[in-house]
Amino acid sequence: MQTIHKELSKRILVLDGAMGTMLQDYKFTEENFRGERFKNWETALQGNNDVLSLTQPQAISAIHAKYFEAGADIVETNTFSSTTIAMADYAMEELVYELNYASAKIAKKVALEFTKENPNKPRFVAGAMGPTNKTASMSPDVNDPGYRAINFEELRIAYKQQAEALLDGGVDILLVETIFDTLNAKAALFAIDEIREERNITVPVMVSGTITDASGRTLSGQTAEAFLISISHIPLLSVGFNCALGADQLTPHLEAISAKSEFAISAYPNAGLPNAFGEYDESPEKMATQIKTYLDKSLINIIGGCCGTTPEHIKAIATLVEKYEPRKYSTPLAKGTSV
Repeated sequence: MQTIHKELSKRILVLDGAMGTMLQDYKFTEENFRGERFKNWETALQGNNDVLSLTQPQAISAIHAKYFEAGADIVETNTFSSTTIAMADYAMEELVYELNYASAKIAKKVALEFTKENPNKPRFVAGAMGPTNKTASMSPDVNDPGYRAINFEELRIAYKQQAEALLDGGVDILLVETIFDTLNAKAALFAIDEIREERNITVPVMVSGTITDASGRTLSGQTAEAFLISISHIPLLSVGFNCALGADQLTPHLEAISAKSEFAISAYPNAGLPNAFGEYDESPEKMATQIKTYLDKSLINIIGGCCGTTPEHIKAIATLVEKYEPRKYSTPLAKGTSV
């Protein structure tokens, strides 16, 4: 089997687009979210997209297939919030292993089907590990700046449980994404490293931060370069940014890390900035035109879309990148960097 490193050396890889945007089109009701299994669940479940891997698996499978059909090389599992920390909002902490395992199995099945159809274009699954809804570096209470809603050890335990289930379900990559607090990400990376040691395995890891505003910093205050430096001691497949900004606004931050990093560079921006209704309405053509700047400057190795992006956006991006060579990078094949 060809490794993802070999594929990255040959071409720019395409990541999928937004899962949430696609799920909105289904207009699932509370009853749909619950399904028969959670018919009498104690809390409301509408909005808990991750539980749909258990109650509406056919929809999740269909969305993965649409992104692969559009030209994606990598799809993310439907597990952005599948930690005990985030699932506490729905009293579903005990279901975290099952949520991650089931989501990984769904995505992997679709990936294998597409790879079988075209062995020259292997498809991969990235286990999505979101930031959780708590931060280890900042207080949620302005009146008590020293307070923390969570600590490093609690995050490590939660991330380890998630990563183990994703790996058991067959993911090819672990993706620590939408990072607004690097300390949270470090807990995830520490947990992943523990699993590598305990299982004596190698697994590629992607890390994707989030620049939250025009200041060019993460929520915890790091610049793009500072973010890169703070995680570069770990052997990674890629580092990059996603969410919060559109493709155009993300360009200078990608320039900052592309010039300094030995790793592959990833980017999956939103479909522009949200409008007055909080919706993303940038067209696939416009987004692709902006991403062309990344390609002309040789900034990236992996490109996809975040909030508001659809298979149409991914198709436009996939068509565009076929004309370009991948950015050169020199990550050593250290432990944990190959499939």
